[in-house]
Amino acid sequence: MTFNAVDHLHMAHALCLAERGIYTTQPNPRVGCVIAHGEQVVGTGWHQRAGEPHAEVFALREAGEAAHGATAYVTLEPCAHFGRTPPCADALVAAGVARVVIAAEDPFPQVAGNGIAKLRATGVAVESGLLREPARELNIGFFSRIERARPWVRVKLAMSLDGRTALANGESQWITGEAARADVQRWRGRSSAILSGSGTVLADNPRLTAREVEGEGGTPMPPLRVVLDTHLRTSVGSHVLDATAPTLLMHAADAPAALHLAAVERVAIAVHAGHLDLAAVLAELARREVNELHVEAGPTLCGALFAQGLVDELLLYVAPVLLGDQARPLLQLPSLAAMADRWQLKVLDQRALGQDWRLRLRRPAGALAPA
Repeated sequence: MTFNAVDHLHMAHALCLAERGIYTTQPNPRVGCVIAHGEQVVGTGWHQRAGEPHAEVFALREAGEAAHGATAYVTLEPCAHFGRTPPCADALVAAGVARVVIAAEDPFPQVAGNGIAKLRATGVAVESGLLREPARELNIGFFSRIERARPWVRVKLAMSLDGRTALANGESQWITGEAARADVQRWRGRSSAILSGSGTVLADNPRLTAREVEGEGGTPMPPLRVVLDTHLRTSVGSHVLDATAPTLLMHAADAPAALHLAAVERVAIAVHAGHLDLAAVLAELARREVNELHVEAGPTLCGALFAQGLVDELLLYVAPVLLGDQARPLLQLPSLAAMADRWQLKVLDQRALGQDWRLRLRRPAGALAPA
């Protein structure tokens, strides 16, 4: 399918609009829409918050009668069903739009081609695939949840130049500087949930919340705090139990029922080899509409996620300090018998943040696991 320079320009604009909802649309995807006659833009919009109008509705409102005969550029296939809002495909047809260009098809079962079919059935020309990969990347968690039935798992780790995350006594605040810590807040804010283990909660007493992201849309929606706590060891005074954000404790079915807090939900998860079944954890979170899962945990839990091939992306913050060989390691991973068994990663980008560096890494194909 051939798209011209004007098509690319308007779809790139729609993607920029969609990104404005990066902190606020959970569990919905981030979507943008541009309505134009040739080079002239007559309407723009983006999905701002779950339960509120979709991107197409805002763009059509702005365009008014000028939408008739225009082309609509939408970053995700328009919905074709009644959910919390009416079908956007119907709204486009009613407005008299002549052509719809779609970046990515929607895998959600109630849409999945039905939006395209509904538009074409009424005589609207539909073309798809323009800037598909950037559109999927923007909603990588949504696509993961619908297509793989598990969230996109992003693990954040901070280390010294010699690969250490904390002193031998457990002290770890702060390896990195203020700029790196502010960057972490952006990744927390775009996530549906932040996950940690009970060991980290007991040792560091983290809040696991997303603070206001300066200059980027204000305060994010509070991500769900998830603590893997097999035996329910989390103490009542822990910050994660302070009711400032929704909290879920995932534990073994035979864990003691001593912890009863109104602001905290508990759910039993299957146990495998003495530990919570991590695949079952991800399946439960997907059922709860978690798209992107941000993990901040210790070397044992992060290592287990890596070893089981459940990590999709790694955010690695590297500080220009040395902690010595007695300090704690980055990950606990199985021993490898040969160099051919090593974990192979691909650097997506690298960025200086003050005196620190952030690396974004993925396995070249699929989740991170031994190559």
